[in-house]
Amino acid sequence: MKPARGRLIVFDNAEALARGVANWLSGEALRAKGWFDLCLSGGSTPKRLYEIMATPPVLNRFPWALTRFTFGDERFVPPDDPASNAHMAQQAMFLHVPVRPFQVHAMPTVGLTPLQAAARYQRNLQCLYGQDELVPQKTLFDVILLGVGDDGHTASLIPGQDVVEERRKWVGVVSKGRPETRLTLTFPAIESSAKVAFLLQGEGKQAILDRLLSGDDSVPAGQVRPVGEIFWFADRAAAGRWSETGV
Repeated sequence: MKPARGRLIVFDNAEALARGVANWLSGEALRAKGWFDLCLSGGSTPKRLYEIMATPPVLNRFPWALTRFTFGDERFVPPDDPASNAHMAQQAMFLHVPVRPFQVHAMPTVGLTPLQAAARYQRNLQCLYGQDELVPQKTLFDVILLGVGDDGHTASLIPGQDVVEERRKWVGVVSKGRPETRLTLTFPAIESSAKVAFLLQGEGKQAILDRLLSGDDSVPAGQVRPVGEIFWFADRAAAGRWSETGV
């Protein structure tokens, strides 16, 4: 079987998945010319990935000084809140690696309304990008890491929410569908990526991954159409019947 879109890479278990993606990211970063722009995801799978990146041997070979870090979504909570994606990345990785503060671009959540915060983060991304409009010839991200929820959401593009229909703004506000307000990259920003890397682990992800690999585009994760490539990184528990397809 071949995925409807993208390339599937299957690892034996969750630990092998995190280590494999860490090595893959190192290779991508080392091949970059100039800045390597990496957009981070929240969740338990990326947390282990970030911990591995912050320890040898990945720590020693990753080009930290030439990498800029952004975020795909964020809960609208203070930056030191345990629920914050930026806080998780800080504790798991940034406190342990040689990056300077200006290289890490967290979504603002203090002293602004959610709409103001979304506008400010879009402006930050535009400054990093070097222009105000996205063009196919130039990607915003070299790699964006994404998870997938059981309902098919990715970042905080939640099924049925207005933000899924946004095609002009780069950053949107999600005020419904979850207990807390969230900020999220929209499809235009996510799709301006040289490589989109979906990370899925555990048997609980098997049903949604099967749908996505089979071509289901009824949910946000299945609607991502980047200018570059899609990679599905999964452990065998998540890959299910696709386990022998990946390499």
